[in-house]
Amino acid sequence: MSIKKLAVNSYSVDIRPDGRNGKRYRKKFPTKTEALKYEKYILSQYHDKAWLEKPKDTRRISALIPLWYKHHGSQLKNGDKDLIRVKAINELMGNPRVCDITNKFMAEFAAERMQSIKATTYNRDIAVISSVFTQLIKSEILQGENPIKGKKQKEKRTELAFLTTEEIKTLLTKLDGDSLKIAKVCLSTGCRWSEGQLLRASDIHNQKITFVDTKNGKPRSVPITKSLFEELSQHKKQGQLFESCYSTFMYRLGTSGIKLPKGQASHVMRHTFASHYMMNGGNLLSLQKILGHGDIKMTMRYAHLAPDYLIEVLDKNPLSNL
Repeated sequence: MSIKKLAVNSYSVDIRPDGRNGKRYRKKFPTKTEALKYEKYILSQYHDKAWLEKPKDTRRISALIPLWYKHHGSQLKNGDKDLIRVKAINELMGNPRVCDITNKFMAEFAAERMQSIKATTYNRDIAVISSVFTQLIKSEILQGENPIKGKKQKEKRTELAFLTTEEIKTLLTKLDGDSLKIAKVCLSTGCRWSEGQLLRASDIHNQKITFVDTKNGKPRSVPITKSLFEELSQHKKQGQLFESCYSTFMYRLGTSGIKLPKGQASHVMRHTFASHYMMNGGNLLSLQKILGHGDIKMTMRYAHLAPDYLIEVLDKNPLSNL
């Protein structure tokens, strides 16, 4: 640790930006905030000497990960999980030095990884490690451009699968107990299975469900039918509503005879809600709010299911004027 608490209202910064044999910077501050700012300042100044040619950043990613976690990762909802994932991705990359992450390096890394995984998985990994660099640059711990930004691979687009009305009926007859109730919540609100499973009795009120533990950390409320509201209200009066039953749901789905594309089973309830919502004439902007999408582009994947999608082509094509 470069920052140590000495006593009440006293923090010490002890840092060597160039490693154990480099110049040592030591200073005391009355608050931890000032100590952190000084640490950032020293690190940024070391790598940002305007009058000289920019030196190569020879630090390895493994040396940057603790700094990212300290200044940003630890504040994330799933920070500990993200830390494990970042370390795993870095290990796959071979723990390179920052100065060695070139276009050629990334091209070779992609070619090797794409032999065993899909572009979607690769791009998710790249997005994670790229966010580390982005945050370090914002914190002025790292200088220059993000060497991993824009290095994603082209993904093969697949249609999002959803259940038909008959398939919904078939699946619901296969479920019971908590798995049935969570399925109803997912199909009524478009929530993720994890969001439904973590609901508490206090989240059900005024014929609405408020999802607090969401993927982006922002709560959202969705109206539900009177019958579902009464069913959930009578289920439990306090505490967490449901037991963990995702594996039960996946098993019942697998034995239902319903065929789904590989990798889409986990979100099929969410996709089913969104697809039927649009097919029944729902509004795209409202759907964005219901699903909790931060970017409308995510919601646009369902736009083509609207009954009036591109309907203008019928009377605006050249043959309609003949």
